[in-house]
Amino acid sequence: MEYIYAALLLFKAGKDVSEENVKAVLSAAGIAVNDARAKALVASLEGVDINEAIEKAAAAPVAVAAAPAAAGAAPAAAAVEEEPEEDKKEEEESGMAGLGALFG
Repeated sequence: MEYIYAALLLFKAGKDVSEENVKAVLSAAGIAVNDARAKALVASLEGVDINEAIEKAAAAPVAVAAAPAAAGAAPAAAAVEEEPEEDKKEEEESGMAGLGALFG
């Protein structure tokens, strides 16, 4: 996360989000820099409109608010799914009994 924060800080300050700048921000914060991660971050941000990404991220919490309601319904759905699994086990066991009869 600190790499992303460094990129956002650079963007907000109006600086170029480059590998060297990301490394400098992380080093200034006392974080041991992994060159490969810094390079991968800058490469992944190439061609990305950061303003648009921030706007989309700001809209995300609205969708998250609906998640607890969906999570409450999940146990009921899980209970419904468990019943068919038990039926399948019974079917498999009865099927195995029939195969046992073939081999005497």
